[in-house]
Amino acid sequence: MKEYGSNIQKLTDYIISLPDKEQRTKYAHILVELMRQIHPNMREGIDYSKKLWDDLYIIANFDLDVDSPFPAPPKEILGKRPMLIPYNQHHLKHRFYGRNLELLILKAMITEDIEDRKAFISYMVRLMKNFYQTWNKDTIETDDCLQQILELSGFRFQAEIDALRRDGLMESSPKDGNGSRQRIPQPQQAQGQFRDRGDRDNRDRDNRNRDNRDNRNKNFGGGYKNDRNNNNNNNKRRR
Repeated sequence: MKEYGSNIQKLTDYIISLPDKEQRTKYAHILVELMRQIHPNMREGIDYSKKLWDDLYIIANFDLDVDSPFPAPPKEILGKRPMLIPYNQHHLKHRFYGRNLELLILKAMITEDIEDRKAFISYMVRLMKNFYQTWNKDTIETDDCLQQILELSGFRFQAEIDALRRDGLMESSPKDGNGSRQRIPQPQQAQGQFRDRGDRDNRDRDNRNRDNRDNRNKNFGGGYKNDRNNNNNNNKRRR
């Protein structure tokens, strides 16, 4: 085994050549401890100790007669292939969207409120555009996304998609677990809100600057008057 090096192989061959079993057992325990020190980052425990002894038997080509704390592993483990893990054979019509999109469509199907279904579909359209641009390095039209959702749903969202095509996508998110929906303002509304907020912030900043300037002038004037009065008093005392 390459991870232990050629010296471990030579020591193992030497242990096999010893005629005394008790001596072979003694040296085998020492060699296992040496193998443990070669990989100090490995975790301690009974499983790791068993792995070390299994590795020693493998290095010895299973020709090692010692009193070990663990039984020798079967020779068949060397040629045994690992168990195959079956892959998901679920057919995806649009692979770059993934299985989660179909799960969202199923969740939208069991939603009773039509506004929630329209919110789900609008959310899925935005999600599909991001996935499509990521995997295909290109953009996809909103109407194409709506048509794909309609086909994946078995044309159950015909009324909702017709309404979205007529009125545009909803800017609201689907309801959360508490039944509340967070409304996202339209772009024109958001722009007006940001503009009003910016004007209000500018007015507040101007007011703060004017107050600070007045305070500095007041302090400066008061300090100047106090210094002038002190100088006059000192001149009077000198006279």
